[in-house]
Amino acid sequence: MRIEYGSKIIKTLRVKILDKPGYLGRLALTVGELGGMFGEIKTVHIGKDYKVRDLDVYFSTKEDVDRICEAISSLDGIELVEIRDIVQEVHQNGKIEVVPRVQIDSVDDLRLVYTPGVASICKLIQESPELARKYTTIPNNVAIVTNGTAILGLGDIGPVAGMPVMEGKALLFKMLSGINGYPILIDSKDPKVIIDTVKAIAPTFGAIKLEDIKAPECFEIEEILDNELDIPVTHDDQHGTAVVVLAALLNIAKYTFINLRDSTVGIIGLGAAGSGIQKLLTAYGIKKIYGTDLNPQMKELFAARGGIPTDLKGIMDNAKIVIATTGCPKLITPDMVKKGQIILALSNPDPEIDPEDAIKAGALYAADGKAINNALAFPGLFKGALMANAKTINSRMKIAAAQAIANHTIHGDLVPNILNIKVHEEVAKAVEEEAYKSGVAKV
Repeated sequence: MRIEYGSKIIKTLRVKILDKPGYLGRLALTVGELGGMFGEIKTVHIGKDYKVRDLDVYFSTKEDVDRICEAISSLDGIELVEIRDIVQEVHQNGKIEVVPRVQIDSVDDLRLVYTPGVASICKLIQESPELARKYTTIPNNVAIVTNGTAILGLGDIGPVAGMPVMEGKALLFKMLSGINGYPILIDSKDPKVIIDTVKAIAPTFGAIKLEDIKAPECFEIEEILDNELDIPVTHDDQHGTAVVVLAALLNIAKYTFINLRDSTVGIIGLGAAGSGIQKLLTAYGIKKIYGTDLNPQMKELFAARGGIPTDLKGIMDNAKIVIATTGCPKLITPDMVKKGQIILALSNPDPEIDPEDAIKAGALYAADGKAINNALAFPGLFKGALMANAKTINSRMKIAAAQAIANHTIHGDLVPNILNIKVHEEVAKAVEEEAYKSGVAKV
């Protein structure tokens, strides 16, 4: 068994290397020539005339693992001691846990947090329900809801198989914004079942994050829940991605001296991500957006939101800014690129066109999806909404999040480092402020 993300397999190779000049270099050259890529390298033991190192290596296929390991084993002065699946090791027993915030050292402590002390808090909340925000975790809890129909690039693999992704989102929530994220797996493809389930559990949470639910069902589910619940409901595949795309475009516009609002945009792929990008760019003020998709229903929905349906050629011929979210590698060929275009080919792990090829073909700026990660947006976006006690997350809050991300990017970069806690704090502040300004904060 192997764990993959897209087309990459990660293994840790423990090797014993003769501690003389050239041996480590020969190993690195062998791995590189056979298509492997190095991650972290650690020295785990130093012997009299050798060193033992752990090498994290990225492979494209299972066959590459076998081929490269066989080649390493044949090198003089190098012994392949062990091959470990580090991804499986990290995921053993899951990635998250619930821990107490209150220390209990005695029976007296227990009486304070449980019976009989807790009864007085229950009565307070019964008399004044708004006190749940003060005396429970509800205002800092977010449900991460999926039915497993659109997990990463893997597709419809079911909710349980998608649990590692939901745990990852919960981990990022806690690490980057201090939010308690709770994975909720719903084993149904019926939108009504999902809607009814979320409505039933909503009192536990301050917000609902819909995750990896396929289009077009995700649109209906989000719209109904957002209208019927008095807490924010956001489909992250749409809006988290859109926020980071807008942030990237704000920086690109600054670097290339273009007027973003006056630019013509073309979106290739009108699923959840493409639709969310269209909605946010329209809210930002971009008036002319072309779009195409293999699914006629997606093109109809795109047109109903004010987009201009066309085909791939129409987008490449007419759009100053091209955004591709199709999952189809090499869909855009260099001969399609027009001089001065800006191209964001966002499909991972293989983009619709390699940025270097796009630049060579005449693009003014090109980037792929490695940096456009919605984890730059959702921790601060939800934190700001929770701090404001907002009843929804509107377009103004999303635009504020994008501007905060753009403003905290090192000059020349597309977006900031995803692990920069300061960025997420600033996003949360901007979102909270805009929630009050736009009138969706509950006082």
